[in-house]
This record gives sequence, structure tokens and C-alpha cells, in this order.
Amino acid sequence: MEDVVNKDVKSLTDILREQFKGVLDAAAGFLLKIGLTPNVLTIVGLVGHFAAAFLLARGRITLAGVVLLLLAPADALDGSMARLQGSIKPFGAFLDSVTDRYVELVIFGGLLLYFIPQGDMLACVLVYLAMMGSLMVSYSRARAEAVGIEAKNGIMTRIERYLVLIPSLLFHFPVVGVGIIAVLANITAVQRILRVRRDGNKTE
Repeated sequence: MEDVVNKDVKSLTDILREQFKGVLDAAAGFLLKIGLTPNVLTIVGLVGHFAAAFLLARGRITLAGVVLLLLAPADALDGSMARLQGSIKPFGAFLDSVTDRYVELVIFGGLLLYFIPQGDMLACVLVYLAMMGSLMVSYSRARAEAVGIEAKNGIMTRIERYLVLIPSLLFHFPVVGVGIIAVLANITAVQRILRVRRDGNKTE
């Protein structure tokens, strides 16, 4: 009974990957056929996020949201491409994780450059807290895995952050979006800390 209770519920990321596996595999197969590699797609996504951040800094909030919406599938496609190739190479997985952190930071940086000239201190603080929470969610998982514990739990993983951020940009209420992320991402980091504390104590 304890194993059933403690068993993790599938994350939203896992559910979406399962539901759209056929579509992702078809798109990934096409990209491989035209000579694109997973690493190239990862870099294209990174460049696209820099473009979105530039638009944010210039106040083109809705347009930046459109760019992020168009880039969103690339985050899943590079992994699907690597899987279809038959092997996920260590550097590819490493590059994907590192660029994921860069793209979030650059987007938050674009928002800061938008809010600072307006003197909106509350918005700047929320962006900072959202940035901190997003980093700690990924870092807590990485450190947990380094000590042999899986910590993918939490109410706001990366895909949930994008599901909040993109609509808030499309409909031009970025402060609300970053405010939600600021609160829930940090709660998620705490949830992962507690998970490692619980599971770590079991192994002692």
C-alpha cells in the first residue's frame, strides 16, 4: 500500500508527450529527413528566444508571445528527434538542459528591460522572483539526481510555466503571468526539497 501511495502521478509533460507522440514523431522524422539535427534545432530555439526577449524589451509583448508560441513545439521535437535517431547522446542532453535555462533567463531579462524604464518596482521584483523560482526548480531536480533521488514533482514545472507565461504575453498582462510564476515556481522548488528530504531519510 505504501508503494501505491508514494507512487508519483504522471507530470503534465509526460501526459502531453504521450498524447502527442504520433504528431511529434512525424514532425521529428520530417526534420531528420531534411538534414536537421536535434542540436541544431535546440540552437534555433535558443536564437528564437533571444528574438522574443528583444521584442519584450521593446514593448512588443503580444508579438513576443506569438514567437514563444511558435517556438514551444521545438522544446519537445529535439528530444523526439534524438529518440528516433536511436540514441540520446550525453552532449545533446546536456545542451538541451543548458539552453533551457538560458531561454528562460533571457525571456525574464527581456521583461526586466521592459519594466525598468517604467519604474515599475513591483513588476521587477516579481520578474526576479519568477527567475529565481524557475532556476531553483531545475537546480533542485539536478542536485537531487546527483545524489540518486528523482525529484520531478511539483505544481509548476517548465511546461506549466510556459502555459502561464505565453497567454499572459499574448493577452498583454505580463505582470499577472510572472506573478503566478513567482509564487508557484518557488513553491515547486520547496516541494522538491521536501521530496529529497523524505526520500533521502528513507535511505539512511
